[in-house]
Amino acid sequence: MKKPIIHESAFVSKNALIIGDVEIKANSSVWPFASIRGDTGKIRIGRYTNIQDNVSIHEKVSIGDFVSVGHNAVVHGCEIGNNVIIGIHATVMDNAKIGKNCIIGAKALITEGKEIPDNSLVLGVPGKIVKTLDEEWHKKIRENADIYYELSRKYIKGEYNESV
Repeated sequence: MKKPIIHESAFVSKNALIIGDVEIKANSSVWPFASIRGDTGKIRIGRYTNIQDNVSIHEKVSIGDFVSVGHNAVVHGCEIGNNVIIGIHATVMDNAKIGKNCIIGAKALITEGKEIPDNSLVLGVPGKIVKTLDEEWHKKIRENADIYYELSRKYIKGEYNESV
């Protein structure tokens, strides 16, 4: 089995699980109890992307740059573009494709094979596009990723210590 390749600038919680064919790019972060299992397919996580607490990622997955994957989300066998928020408890299923500058709302379900175009706000089960996001929203998505980047730097500098 391949071993993960994690950029030296990335922050990975000591309580996260990362196994197999996983690549994590520069300045990204993986938070406590996230599970990233590249045992059945390659997982690529882009730059400045945050994988929050208790997220599960499995199968072949590609996640772009400046993406926030919210607490308890499930990302399984899919593609996620740049500058996206996957909300708390959201699920993105096999062969789904999320375009750039999207927000997938909390608890939303993106069903197998669903394609979400760029600039979409998606809510509900199953997920439905409810709004087209403008430049102001794109900036808010990016700001969310920036907040997690700044927080990860504090952990790297030792300003916060993870308990055993």
